[in-house]
Amino acid sequence: MRILYITLGCAKNEVDTDRMRALLSAGGFKEAHQVDEADIALVNTCSFLESATTESIETTLMLANEASRGVRSVPIVMCGCVPSRYAEGLAEELPEVAAFVRHDEEDGIVGVVRRVLGLEAPSGAPPTVLRTIEGPSAYLKISEGCDRFCSFCAIPYIRGRYRSRTLDELLEEARALLAGGVRELVLIGQDTGIWGTDIASDLTLADLLRAMDGLAQPYHAWIRVLYLQPEGMTDELIAAIRDLTCVLPYIDIPIQHCSARVLKAMNRSGSASALRELFERLRAEIPGMVLRTTAMAGFPGETDEEADELASFLRDEGFDYCSVFSFSAEEGTRAAQLDGQIPDDVKLERTQRLIDIAERQGFSATASHIGEVCDVIIDGVEQTGSGFELIGHTWFQAPDSDGVVHIEEGDASVGDIVSVELVDSFCYEMIGRIVEVRE
Repeated sequence: MRILYITLGCAKNEVDTDRMRALLSAGGFKEAHQVDEADIALVNTCSFLESATTESIETTLMLANEASRGVRSVPIVMCGCVPSRYAEGLAEELPEVAAFVRHDEEDGIVGVVRRVLGLEAPSGAPPTVLRTIEGPSAYLKISEGCDRFCSFCAIPYIRGRYRSRTLDELLEEARALLAGGVRELVLIGQDTGIWGTDIASDLTLADLLRAMDGLAQPYHAWIRVLYLQPEGMTDELIAAIRDLTCVLPYIDIPIQHCSARVLKAMNRSGSASALRELFERLRAEIPGMVLRTTAMAGFPGETDEEADELASFLRDEGFDYCSVFSFSAEEGTRAAQLDGQIPDDVKLERTQRLIDIAERQGFSATASHIGEVCDVIIDGVEQTGSGFELIGHTWFQAPDSDGVVHIEEGDASVGDIVSVELVDSFCYEMIGRIVEVRE
């Protein structure tokens, strides 16, 4: 039996799909890459924003229509955020779906798939599996859920309260990934900076990084941390990022806004002065670091002056990368009920202004690396009009988030680490020339 996997949304969903793939593979199922090859399709959905929910449902319906025209009937299993957020009434609204699987039910995916296909239930204990990752970079989810309850965000209602994975469990998974050829571990979670605090009062993310660093050193692998909140940047964590051999000086801190009043309405803390102080300190403590952030335009009640303040803040701070989002009134969140909802045309104008600032700064930051010689992990090969080129990324480019390095000449394989001279840039992309290929 073959399964077609479709993943929508963020890197955390990629991890969840991979774990289900590993469980199903251990249960005897193969992977299909086209709907007409599949016996069943698994769609892992996103529901962080209304637009993501719409995309998830439309993708599912398109798949159902495509399958109905195929040689065989392909039942669909919908997993992840949409079933977790909208459990009530989904079966009636989406009769095309054979089964719905919430986040907390995904470890039972083998039984669900066998039931949908009319196969006998699996016997014995479930297999012990970790991942099926192929490729040089792997996301490693260190926690689930969130306790922040930002007024605009539905994540706590979709994924539940914050739960750290144990140190032993994470080290076991990291060890297997590294032994399997992974050259970069990307640590993710909704709030990575507070990892461990729900397990033990003296356990911190810095402890995890030190343990991971010991595992990664023999492989010369990289460790990257995403989704750090401002409050999580402790002295201990800053020192760990600065001093550990394998941890990259790449810091991802979503700020959302800089106005103290708007942040309070978002149920977040901070102010422009506090954030400036934090970023000044980080740049002083970790020279040459790369800084990524996220900003939101058009939060309810945001005045013209506060929108200007955020634009000026982004312009002054000069982030290497900045993702910009328009506020979305998500069902069930407090912000959706606030007075002062911003008209769509105003939100669009404010969003575009922030995007223009982010791109000018990001393109300039990318170009500033021209002339450097640095290590690049080869991620793949692409065909161009003039032949084939190697595609990779370097330490200041997070996989799937930032630009890549294009290498038009030279021989290397996926997973190789090559020394590359960066000779040009365009937008967030870089062009490189191989200096040396390392084992």
